[in-house]
Amino acid sequence: MPHPSEKGLRSTLIGILANMGLVLIKGAAGILGNSYALIADAIESASDVLTSFIVWIGLKAASKEPDADHPYGHGKAEPLAAIVVAVALVGAAILICIQSVEHILTPHKTPEPFTLIVLGIIIVIKEGLYRYSHRVGTEVESTAVKADAWHHRADAITSLTAFVGISIALIGGDGYETADDWAALIASGIIVLNAYHIFIPAFTEIMDAAPPSEFAEEVRKAAATVPNVIGTEKCLVRKMGFEYFVDLHVIVDGDLTVREGHDIAHQVKDAIIAAKPQVYNVMVHIEPYEESLRANGMIF
Repeated sequence: MPHPSEKGLRSTLIGILANMGLVLIKGAAGILGNSYALIADAIESASDVLTSFIVWIGLKAASKEPDADHPYGHGKAEPLAAIVVAVALVGAAILICIQSVEHILTPHKTPEPFTLIVLGIIIVIKEGLYRYSHRVGTEVESTAVKADAWHHRADAITSLTAFVGISIALIGGDGYETADDWAALIASGIIVLNAYHIFIPAFTEIMDAAPPSEFAEEVRKAAATVPNVIGTEKCLVRKMGFEYFVDLHVIVDGDLTVREGHDIAHQVKDAIIAAKPQVYNVMVHIEPYEESLRANGMIF
């Protein structure tokens, strides 16, 4: 079975190639059409190329097998790449904000009507890239690929605000030339908001936050299917890149031999990985039934 990173790498590469073409189209249309909102959009797409490449590097690193220096694998590289994307988005937003204010204070021509056609095409392309990348990111449970998808959505939003701004400038005529620049300024705020939504899940993953409770419940159910398993106690789950690591306490009859307990632990591990293929490893602690009752204050 191909590694989940392969799909993520493919979607990221498609995004890089698409953004390289859009940088040229937006930049040329913005300069020829007197639209700073389009030029700001080109800057945002240029940052997309850089951050998508960072995501690509992160995915490549996360897919590496564990080694002596990284016995738990290189999965942290994946959310780390997403954090870099979030920071880069904030940087691009600040640049767009500064340039927008400068253009608002400086008189200039009204954007050309043809820029609306260019923006309409860009919005469709970027929204399509968002939907494709987000589907892949959800499928392979990749924070970095989802972050890259939101970068596409942010680009679609900036293009939409530019479309509205240029439309106002064209309809309003004299005195409304800066509507295009105000649109770019508003877009910078939207980009920062997107950066926040990218940063939070990536940061929580770096901090080993637990996945949704449903995941642990499914792990418990898989363990319960193994013969001689009476129940489960602690179930700790953390995500490392594309994989999950599980620490589970399994309750068994205290009179079983060490060999029998050892065999049950292996069966539990196999059952969990069969039910949840994204689980890379399971650390099973065998807990005698009587000891479990005593720990929970049920016997003295």
